[in-house]
Amino acid sequence: MYQIIASRSTEEHGVDSLDVELFADYHQIHLSDDGSAGDLSEAWTDQAVVDRLAVVDDAMAIGTSVNVTVAVRVEVLDAPPAADLADYDHVVEGSMQVRSGRIVVMGCTDYEPDAVRVPVPVGPVRVRAASSNLAEAERLGVDSDEAPQTMERLRVQVWPAPREEPVVLKRWVGESGLRQDR
Repeated sequence: MYQIIASRSTEEHGVDSLDVELFADYHQIHLSDDGSAGDLSEAWTDQAVVDRLAVVDDAMAIGTSVNVTVAVRVEVLDAPPAADLADYDHVVEGSMQVRSGRIVVMGCTDYEPDAVRVPVPVGPVRVRAASSNLAEAERLGVDSDEAPQTMERLRVQVWPAPREEPVVLKRWVGESGLRQDR
């Protein structure tokens, strides 16, 4: 289940940004090529859990600190974004193949036919997932989604780029148990 908060688009590039609230059931948000049959269950290795990113060919799951509603902003870009790591607690990047020209953005247990779809370039894309407000969200746990000030926030940026291995650009070192590097 999702609620679109705001969107901004241009005729030339489709959706530039979309703000949505998604239920992060099982501590994850999913992105996939529209029509993907990608199975993420095997992608959740011990390292993927620590990194908060599980990736298969045409889908990925982004780990969250909480198992409640999170605020998600999706931004579609023409080129890699500037590095603004200081504003975020945890930042990861991964690649996926988009054949349909749309990605599905949803909570892990959302009903896929009803999920939000965002136009993106066809071909390989890079995705940067930047999480913020993690200390407050973790502190409140199941109550973190009761106010915008305490809700976990996730910014997802997508741009065309050759496939590369996933990478953690900044690791959260909070109380979530994600301290260990493997």
